[in-house]
Amino acid sequence: MALMNDEARMSNVEGMTKSKCQRESASPIGHLSVRTWFVTRLPRPSSAKAVYSSFIILIASSVAGTPPPSAREILDSVRLLESRQQIDLQGQLRENEIVIPFRLMQEGPTIRYSFSNPEEVLQLRLGENGSRLDVVNDTGTEKFSGKLDERIRGTGVTYEDLALKFLYWPDARVLGEQTVRTRSCWKLQLEAPGRQSQYSYVVLWIDKASGALMRMEGYDWNGQLAKRFEVVSAQKIENRWFLKQMRVEELQPGTNKVQSRTYLEIKK
Repeated sequence: MALMNDEARMSNVEGMTKSKCQRESASPIGHLSVRTWFVTRLPRPSSAKAVYSSFIILIASSVAGTPPPSAREILDSVRLLESRQQIDLQGQLRENEIVIPFRLMQEGPTIRYSFSNPEEVLQLRLGENGSRLDVVNDTGTEKFSGKLDERIRGTGVTYEDLALKFLYWPDARVLGEQTVRTRSCWKLQLEAPGRQSQYSYVVLWIDKASGALMRMEGYDWNGQLAKRFEVVSAQKIENRWFLKQMRVEELQPGTNKVQSRTYLEIKK
């Protein structure tokens, strides 16, 4: 019943979002820059020039007759934008009756996720060649030593999802172009470099104009769809567009039947 209620609410939100996209020349979701799974924000004015430079190749390639950028160029641009955010917001993970509040803070390439009951602070650092997930304690930070495929507080989001390691997988290719929620996107496939990941490969849909990650699908080691992330709605906070809700679905391999839904929500 809870899944049905959530889907009914989600459908209403999606319907309103779609109507707004049709009324306006550019939708709020289309303006979002990618900001991990937990929040998305437009670049600050101070970084606008650098972000413009990194994305000009993506925008230029939308012109008819221009060769598309490589997968590596697209991912490099996404990572550059990721490392330039300044954020301090509250949010929650919600799955049926489970509600997990968290605080998200970012200073450039360093992002912290703070949970309570019990207290847990995770720090993600985005580098040029990889990302590192640490645990923050009284004496400083130490590398996360748990299992990356472990669920965060019993939800459908894992520590591996949080770490964004797939953005650094070297074997990536552009599959083509596809529209997601009225937005023209590049569709990419990234192959896992080894069995350490819960996914054998992931497929990403990245907005051509803004670099926003609109959808992600993770496939298990039998090549079956196992998990799907998708932006549902956006909101305006202090004249900037942020993620409002993202839906995370775990699917039964081979049938695509939804087994669970987690909603990642950012509060004003």
